[in-house]
Amino acid sequence: MTERRQRVVAYACLALSMSLVGSYVALSKPLVAAIPVFLLAWMRFGIGGLGMLPWLRKPADEPPMTRETRRLLFLESFLGNFMFSICMLFGVSMTSAVSAGVIMAAIPAVVALMSWGFLGERIMPRVWAAIACAAAGIALLGLAKPLDHAGATVSALGPAWLGNLLILGAVICEAAYAVIGKKLTGAMGAKRIASLINLWGFALVTPFGLYAATTFDFGGVKASIWILLIFYSLAASIWTVWLWMTGLKTVPASQGGVFTVMLPVSAAVVGVLVLGEPLTTVQVVAFALALAGVALATLPSRSTF
Repeated sequence: MTERRQRVVAYACLALSMSLVGSYVALSKPLVAAIPVFLLAWMRFGIGGLGMLPWLRKPADEPPMTRETRRLLFLESFLGNFMFSICMLFGVSMTSAVSAGVIMAAIPAVVALMSWGFLGERIMPRVWAAIACAAAGIALLGLAKPLDHAGATVSALGPAWLGNLLILGAVICEAAYAVIGKKLTGAMGAKRIASLINLWGFALVTPFGLYAATTFDFGGVKASIWILLIFYSLAASIWTVWLWMTGLKTVPASQGGVFTVMLPVSAAVVGVLVLGEPLTTVQVVAFALALAGVALATLPSRSTF
């Protein structure tokens, strides 16, 4: 495979990964309405783990794991799997899928801030402008109330501002996941990374999941919810992780950030077209600001493509 073709395949993997993330962020809204969050997360990791059992086997050409690699694997799972899932699932239960998509568009800006704060990397003026756009878009969401199909205010499982704050927490976790993931791709393959961090996620959430399962009526869940759960589990635990790690093998993490634009777009599209959520004027303006921030943060020059 030529170098150019490798990059095209890598770009396709990154774009599809973020599109799937945006889709399951939106589609998790009906899931959390039917299944408790910790039980949902536990079943997600369990179903994903069953699909990745063959991936757990250590390849013959993989070097032994160092203490640093083990630490990074744990952090990748704790932040990118466990905490991301909890913040995202609780968050979408309190706010709209469209609002979640707008907030998720802040990921590239948060990655830049983390690079500045933890790695000492210089932030260009354009990236500061991107951070300002992301912050303005998120702030605007405070003016938009979740509405139902008829345009009436929705009674969610909690205040919308708390849901938005939890989604912002998920953004921070996802940004950390992107940075740590780039380091891990130099130590092991994408399939092995996906299986190990999913196993860690399953272990972390098992006590909470078991407790929630003791009082849950499994027989009351509709067949459509079970089907959606299987899609969510496979997309969140297997497909998106493998696609993202595969893409990062070829593409630098900073350049890969451009494909996070697919996350808010797909989340908003699914929220409006599939879940039937209305799109308010405030949300449209916030979405435009968020996408402008993504463009400023992740499109440094044409020569990088």
